[in-house]
Amino acid sequence: MSERRARRESGAVRHLDLLLMGSVLATCALGLAMIYSASHARLEKQGLDPLYYVKRQAVFMVIGVAVMGVVMAVDYRKIRDVAPVAYGLLVLVLAAVVSPLGTRSKGTQGWFQLPGGFQLQPSEFAKFLLIIGLAGFLYQHRGELDAYRLAIACFIVGLPLALVMLQPDLGTAMVIAVISIAMLTVAGVRGRHMLVLVLIGITGVIGIWHFDVLKQYQVDRLTSFLNAGKDTQGAAYNQDQGRTAIANGGLLGQGYLSGSQTEGGFVPEQHTDFIFTAVGEELGFVGSALLLALFALMIWRIWRTGAIARDLFGTLVCVGVVAMFAFQIFESIGMTMAIMPITGIPLPFMSYGGSSVITCFACVGLVANVHMRRFS
Repeated sequence: MSERRARRESGAVRHLDLLLMGSVLATCALGLAMIYSASHARLEKQGLDPLYYVKRQAVFMVIGVAVMGVVMAVDYRKIRDVAPVAYGLLVLVLAAVVSPLGTRSKGTQGWFQLPGGFQLQPSEFAKFLLIIGLAGFLYQHRGELDAYRLAIACFIVGLPLALVMLQPDLGTAMVIAVISIAMLTVAGVRGRHMLVLVLIGITGVIGIWHFDVLKQYQVDRLTSFLNAGKDTQGAAYNQDQGRTAIANGGLLGQGYLSGSQTEGGFVPEQHTDFIFTAVGEELGFVGSALLLALFALMIWRIWRTGAIARDLFGTLVCVGVVAMFAFQIFESIGMTMAIMPITGIPLPFMSYGGSSVITCFACVGLVANVHMRRFS
């Protein structure tokens, strides 16, 4: 039995998607380079190690690769069988972080403080766990998504969504909503039911806005792209500086470590949420196009894996990962160009942040798992 299993796993490894892995690793390498560019000057002025963020991000990436390896090693059909456990863990960690166990930072209680100055952001891992939990439920009831089961699916999504909003983390809430809609659509939810869900969602958004559920700084961030160039001291400042940096890049860029906005430290949060501005300024249109090409290759390979998956569960997890990456890429880049609101969504494999990087690697590992075992 063990020999047969060893042969099966050996055969699975031969079907590893090298194009997907190559695009991920190339994006990570570019991310490290741009994090250094966006942070070294400020760190040097403060008398700190200019490689501080790069070293930490490299550690996160090593951990992420290890997590990806673990996810790939376990047959995804066994992961499917423990989908309820994954969902239970999701709810547990999100409930814990809004309790006194969580740590508040920048108006959001969304972190666990760890030794060594590290922080853990459960809402990032929630994306991965939700994809597994929701895909497991939809697979179990494939072809039977009537109004009752759809209501249960909405509860499965709604509970973690409510916990994320309690933090509050609007960016992650948006990502969860997009993931859920994509997976429900592919799972075969009827058109009229989806229309009802959309109308309920619109009503909820209007209600949140009308009854002042959001704090003023959150409203300012969401609407700043509509006032770009006017609010020079408030929420639109980041986007104005970001647009200036990208415009400075031109066709070929100002050169690595030579961007005037980047090296001058004029773009706030540049090594995290606004990392694309460093790419645009220093590498120009050509460098930005290269990064977008890497993202496009990544998304294509994930989508292809979903199309050739052996079962619906494999297809659904790939759809969830595609939706997550595609929306985060569009929103993260869009907010730096003032065409989308500021939501604090990281750019996959590029923005500094351990929880985001590890989650992205875990999601890629899940997709690679499906691709490797499509014949077994």
